[in-house]
Amino acid sequence: MEYLLDTNICIYLFKGKFNLDKKLIEVGLSNCAISEITYAELIYGAEKSKKREANLDLVENFTSQIIILPIFNGIKIFAKEKARLRKEGKIISDFDLLIGATAIANKMIMVTNNVSEFSRMRNINIENWAE
Repeated sequence: MEYLLDTNICIYLFKGKFNLDKKLIEVGLSNCAISEITYAELIYGAEKSKKREANLDLVENFTSQIIILPIFNGIKIFAKEKARLRKEGKIISDFDLLIGATAIANKMIMVTNNVSEFSRMRNINIENWAE
């Protein structure tokens, strides 16, 4: 696996934006994963949506085809980065920090449209497929 997809990239994919379906074919879905935090955020988004059942089905169909990585390997990176960023006054949301830490711990490229936030983390490789 090479790429960890952020929640916003998954949502853009579901909405048919930025030719992400073609990008996933190009890189291969088997080279991509999501964090279990992203999975939780996608389920939450579906639960609060007006098209709850359809969106839950969309999330389940997608997640049945992609690896969902646990956050466990990134916990120490999360803690270290959170402490450093807090001292520097550059706070990142805990969920984004956990997702980014998961990418770092698994030596993956973080794919996100939220480059400004994730780029505050050390040792993270980022690509924005929504440009």
